[in-house]
Amino acid sequence: MSPVPWLRAQGLPIPTDPDVTAIAGAIAVVVLAFSVGWWIGQRAGPRLTALVHRWAGRAEGDAYRSGVAIVGMFLAALALLLSLPFFTASPLALVLVAVALGVAVARLAYALVRLAGLGSGYAWLIAAVVFVVAAAGSLGGLQPLLATLDRASVTVGTRRVSLLGVVNAVVVIAVLFAIARLANRVLTHSIGRLTRLDVSQRALVQKLAGIAVIVVAALIGIDLLGIDLTALAVFSGALGLAVGFGLQKTVGNLLSGLILLMDRSVKPGDVIVVGETFGQVTKIGVRAVSVVTRDGKEHLIPNEQLMVEPVENWSYSSRNVRIHIPVGIAYSSDLPLAQKLMIEAATAAERVLKSPAPTVWLRGFGDSSVDHDILAWIKDPEAGVGNVQSDILNRLWLLFQEHGIEIPYPQSDVHIRSLPSSDGRVLEQGS
Repeated sequence: MSPVPWLRAQGLPIPTDPDVTAIAGAIAVVVLAFSVGWWIGQRAGPRLTALVHRWAGRAEGDAYRSGVAIVGMFLAALALLLSLPFFTASPLALVLVAVALGVAVARLAYALVRLAGLGSGYAWLIAAVVFVVAAAGSLGGLQPLLATLDRASVTVGTRRVSLLGVVNAVVVIAVLFAIARLANRVLTHSIGRLTRLDVSQRALVQKLAGIAVIVVAALIGIDLLGIDLTALAVFSGALGLAVGFGLQKTVGNLLSGLILLMDRSVKPGDVIVVGETFGQVTKIGVRAVSVVTRDGKEHLIPNEQLMVEPVENWSYSSRNVRIHIPVGIAYSSDLPLAQKLMIEAATAAERVLKSPAPTVWLRGFGDSSVDHDILAWIKDPEAGVGNVQSDILNRLWLLFQEHGIEIPYPQSDVHIRSLPSSDGRVLEQGS
């Protein structure tokens, strides 16, 4: 079947004898619009990209190409839209300009969605819908298309569900999702630049702003889609009870995370110990706190666990932390000299603070050695404590070797109470 009768049935007047002059003019207008838009986009696009980076942080995808496309396609679409009235007398020329306008607007929508940080599949879907709407609207054929979509419907109970309603819902949800994500990105980046707030306060405000954006987007979507919430009143009690039980832990973790941010007992950047996990807090999320250990392993600890279990915060009121390094020396060693060498080894370590100065405690007299503790202060516990201990002990080993300080092996005394004689008799000790 030829496409011409179908296009005419959709309301597009396709002539039998095309106007070659008008078609050539339309092609020239399309080429000129895209060329001028591309030329200006190459110069103004980077400025738009820099502005987006300033207000929304680093954008995902190829931000430079997105900025160039936004400026170029916007100007091309504007020029093509203004030229439409000049080609109404020639239907084929009008179709060429309308299709070019649809391509420009679709490319503009794709670039905007990608610059907002959404995936390419999502961007292609939005671009396809925008192309159809823009091209059909320019040709005056949008109404037949809408009527066709509305006729494709099914009746569920007393409610009529049409393909037009489904498409409308998908478009509204997609647009609101893109706007909400972009708004959340802008708010998060803008709040992060507020130097008057500390890290935990900025994280709290960012979290509350993100929740507010989601709530506002949901309310706007309900209003645009015309969803009648009173129809769900019968199920609201049972649904609320089921959701309450099902999301009890989720809501508890959310509230625990907000409380942690408000009382600032645990905040991003702190070095904490929870159970056997030791590391630096990198993020307090909706469900869990992210703790990165010195091995590069990221532990996700539920927010509630930090509320109910003991937590060691090594940087709660001060980032200065004192570490203990046990050292044992032989009983025959020069005790004052050994203690002096311990202080010298600790002081020479790069990360050990000069004030408070390292000290040495005599901890006790062991079975094989005189036991000491080297006490040294550091101000960057997030960089680890094992490497400081290794540095000090390596220096101390060389100093002990140089000055003849002995590190003893484990020793024990054996007392023999009886010995067997050559004739088999047992001789008591001292016989």
